[in-house]
Amino acid sequence: MSALEVAFRIRQTLQAQLELRGIGLARPPIPSGRTGKTWLESFPVKFQVIAYQNAADRILAGHYNIFALRDANVGFPPRWNRDFKTGIEAPRTFGKLIDCRDPKVVGDIKYLWEPNRHLELVTLAQAWHLTGDERYQIGCRDLLTSWFNQCPYPLGPNWSSSLEVAVRLLNWSFAWQLLGGLDSSLFEGSEGQELRNRWCCVIYQHCHFIASHFSRHSSANNHLFGELTGLFVAAVTWPFWPDSGRWRNQAMRELEHEVSVQNFPDGVNREQATWYHHEVADMMLIAGVVGRANACDFSGEYWRTLEAMLEFIASIMDVSGNVPAIGDSDDAMMLRLSPAENFNVFRSLLAAGAVIFQRADFRAKAQDLDDKTRWLLGDLAAEELAKVATRDDRRSLRRSFPDAGYFILGGQLGTRDEVLIVADAGSIGFLSIAAHGHADALSFTVSTGGREMLIDPGTYSYHCPMHWREYFRGTSAHNTVRIDGKEQSVSGGRFLWLKHANARVTEHTLSDNSDRLTAIHDGYTRLRKPVQCSREWVYSRTTRCLTVTDSISGKQYHTLEMFWHFGADCEVSIIANRALARNGDVSLVLEWPNDLVGRLARGETEPPLGWISLKYDSKQPCFTLVVSGDFSGNWQGVTKIWLLDGTQDPGRL
Repeated sequence: MSALEVAFRIRQTLQAQLELRGIGLARPPIPSGRTGKTWLESFPVKFQVIAYQNAADRILAGHYNIFALRDANVGFPPRWNRDFKTGIEAPRTFGKLIDCRDPKVVGDIKYLWEPNRHLELVTLAQAWHLTGDERYQIGCRDLLTSWFNQCPYPLGPNWSSSLEVAVRLLNWSFAWQLLGGLDSSLFEGSEGQELRNRWCCVIYQHCHFIASHFSRHSSANNHLFGELTGLFVAAVTWPFWPDSGRWRNQAMRELEHEVSVQNFPDGVNREQATWYHHEVADMMLIAGVVGRANACDFSGEYWRTLEAMLEFIASIMDVSGNVPAIGDSDDAMMLRLSPAENFNVFRSLLAAGAVIFQRADFRAKAQDLDDKTRWLLGDLAAEELAKVATRDDRRSLRRSFPDAGYFILGGQLGTRDEVLIVADAGSIGFLSIAAHGHADALSFTVSTGGREMLIDPGTYSYHCPMHWREYFRGTSAHNTVRIDGKEQSVSGGRFLWLKHANARVTEHTLSDNSDRLTAIHDGYTRLRKPVQCSREWVYSRTTRCLTVTDSISGKQYHTLEMFWHFGADCEVSIIANRALARNGDVSLVLEWPNDLVGRLARGETEPPLGWISLKYDSKQPCFTLVVSGDFSGNWQGVTKIWLLDGTQDPGRL
């Protein structure tokens, strides 16, 4: 921790002590003026209304989806300071001094915070907008009133995190506009005026809280970006106070700065985690749409960065819409505008990008216009998307992102015969703590025909028992090599890496018939008996064979393990030194070096091995091939991977 960060944290502690005594807390002035413009001149109406009615009715019946708790009966309105996973009720003491990392105090804080983001408020407001049913408007009123009563500023766990405050503000902004803004019938009569005034008071407190407690230094990642986004949208939506202009300008200025700080020049987010890449891109999209509608447009560089971020998503997405689960993911969304259970956040971003940037390649990956994009860009977005599809756009998606260290190999990309290989030769994550990175240097994923064959198993949970957290972010949960049972990088906690494995590419060439990538990492040079690991990938489009050559240079005796994680839908068997994986009408044959021994693991717990996490806080067994052996000095081994379609017989290889 740097001296600047130490000083910052000391100031934070002193500030909290002063605020505990009432010094420096928000003093909301009387609001005046009009609400900012809505992000659209007229809201869309072309939806399957029944889906919104059903979603809103479930909310009114007290049924929430909170991560692994599906359709949980939490009541309506919920008890806002309760973790519904453990049942623990957090104390309503001064929020900034509550230890939200202590499960004895707050339970699983993710489960407590998630309902308090008020994504459900937006669903109720959407249902009211589409149907005019008074029940949904009354539901909005009751939800807000109960939250105001149970979560008074600045008490309780919902006044501890600036990011959570910002996400709540973002959802309040969209719900406010959907309900009709200042002219909403929700605010009619004396009770309605009281609700409006009370809501405005709490909005000011939210804005003041964020502006006083930005995440800085080692926490200056997507948290800071989310805080700035929430403050910007709030200041534009409610320009009611003298501070509003200052908050808007500061947030806009810092967002422009963070766009370049938090993303590589090639457009990949520096967290090295695809879900957080999506979250930052989503925040940029939302802030950009709201800003443009209110004459607060961002710079050309801001929009160019967003386009580059979407290029990365499109490049690593297979023909079925699957995106490798690189790095951490918590399934969290800033704003939920679609009630669909199978909503694909990545395709949605590409749909919006296809319309905004007029990109036919984005349109091809997005396929259709989703509900979220229609809410953001309007009913006419469907026509725009159709026009984009007819454009003669000869651009092809990028195959390399050298700043971030991601490279795409394969053949027949974008077709049903596609082989898509995403190789990771990048850093572990952002800043010194690399909070959301995994020890996955020189790992890769393989999808063929839109079916996931070799995968990244995902995240599971942030607040699970530590050995599960360490497994999913560790080397053995990735398609790479582990030496002497050690992790490539050294963990210092749930969101901290003390020592980072540094990877670099030494060769990358593309030809008509093949792709070649060679990279090296230094993660094991720290060992008492140091070794260096390199990996070469060569994919032949003629034979549909990927040859992976691992080279380890050292001087003494070591053990090595290679891990190969198969997709959740794969059935895997072993014959001699070959593994056969079948997934629907496609298959994969993996042949490992003769001097190593292979075994299949599935659902092992001590230690964990053979698991995949498709959703946050949920895991299921998957087949994992472990190939291991001993060596002394230098070692080199060749693994051959054939990707077969339904017409090919694996037995004839």
